[in-house]
Amino acid sequence: MAGIALHGDLVAQLSDTQVRTLRHRLESVKLLPPHGADANNPNSYGSITQAAVALPEITAPERFRIYCMAITNKGVSGAHPSTWSAAIDQAAAGTMVGDDDGAPQRLFVLSTGNTAPVMRMAKLIGQDSYPAEDPSQSWNALTIGGYTDFSAVTDPGYEDWSTLAKVGELSPHSRTSVGWLHSRSPFKPELVLEAGNRAVSPARNDILTVDSLCLLSTGRDVGRLPLVPFDATSAATAQGARIAARIAADHPEYWPEMIRALMVHSGEYTEHMRSAFAAQPGLRERYALVRRFGYGVPDFERATASARDQVALVAQSEIQPFRMQGTRKFNDCHYYQLPLPTAVLEQLGNELIDLKVTLSYFVDPNPGFSANVDPQRYQSYGLRFDLRRKGETVDLFKRRVNAAERDDPSIGGARHPDDSRWLLGPDSISTGSLHCDTWSGPAIDLLGRDRLCIKPVGGWWRDRARPEVVNRRASYALVVTLKGRRIDIDLHTPISIAVQPPVEIDLPLGN
Repeated sequence: MAGIALHGDLVAQLSDTQVRTLRHRLESVKLLPPHGADANNPNSYGSITQAAVALPEITAPERFRIYCMAITNKGVSGAHPSTWSAAIDQAAAGTMVGDDDGAPQRLFVLSTGNTAPVMRMAKLIGQDSYPAEDPSQSWNALTIGGYTDFSAVTDPGYEDWSTLAKVGELSPHSRTSVGWLHSRSPFKPELVLEAGNRAVSPARNDILTVDSLCLLSTGRDVGRLPLVPFDATSAATAQGARIAARIAADHPEYWPEMIRALMVHSGEYTEHMRSAFAAQPGLRERYALVRRFGYGVPDFERATASARDQVALVAQSEIQPFRMQGTRKFNDCHYYQLPLPTAVLEQLGNELIDLKVTLSYFVDPNPGFSANVDPQRYQSYGLRFDLRRKGETVDLFKRRVNAAERDDPSIGGARHPDDSRWLLGPDSISTGSLHCDTWSGPAIDLLGRDRLCIKPVGGWWRDRARPEVVNRRASYALVVTLKGRRIDIDLHTPISIAVQPPVEIDLPLGN
């Protein structure tokens, strides 16, 4: 796992003579007890994890870290918050035991857990029957599942064997959150990375894991086995942590929320995944697909650079969700002016373009949560994004944003025809602290839709906290891209000219 976190899959790395420079390093803290010792009590997993986080920070507090953890609570579904997932949420938010007020946030990269390694085809069951394991449900963590691009078995003696999964499909090792209750659980995993494939015998009776369907990593015994095969969601999680560390090294000014947002925003679906979405025209039917594939396969280059046909608005900001003014009320609302080039949109007319929005923030979990907690009581606050509708004046947009449904976003407001252009739609956002959606349609339909609002929704900071907590500020990261379907569409030049200071703050939000 360490080799993958440092170098990625070594098959590609060893195929050329390019000199490589590492800009990130590894630290390791062991969570599991020594061999032969009693197993850790599951009720202590959270406190053990927080202690493991604190140990290297005490030793070298100046280092920025990405926390990678691929172990899970075997056989325990992550359908509801647990003491372990809540402890990770606390650590990510900078509110765990020992953290000072204003402590920095932390980014955790977790695994969904692996399916059972069955050896007989007759015992194989669908991957949706394997729920992602605790603590993968952590709201603030970036949870990684697996897909595969391995397409051929090349091991000697297995020439007639085939692959279990097709190219671009979910890896046979990966779990999903399809069985979780949507209204009470976040989309997990958020991303999928290469986790390897499995081989099927010619008679389609036997299933094996073979070297040619695994990634290649460094071995622990350098003298005897310097290179070893490595697969499953541990390999995928290590790759995710590597991308996060590389982004942090290139952009030390980015907050953990931004690194997570950039990674998720860079996700793209494989051809197989896109076909699955195309076969599900209804919004709600697509939720299950996100609970399998997340928001796609991330890419370091896409996460750190804006191509000529894809322009990014990247913002890190602080917001005060609530205020104590006699009564407890909503406070700030942030409005972003999107630099949509009117002349270009008119010229493109009915050409299809994609407007993608990713919003990332970290909640402080309610210390008194229960297993079946309402999301509004688990989160300290929530944030949502809203795009100005076609033909809607700025004044009408702000009045709609201030509507009372923000008290209970699970109810939602009246549906609008514009909602059908979103891949997932506003009803997809019920829980979690990472929200990503893509509007797709004719360029001309984006005319006049140049305002994006970041608005708070309820949480325990507002309803149950002391006055000084009600008035707390919180940070978030926002990434917005406009992308043309055709590679010859130049959006970069006109948008670069149109860019203006992006954010204005609107204060009176009423209740």
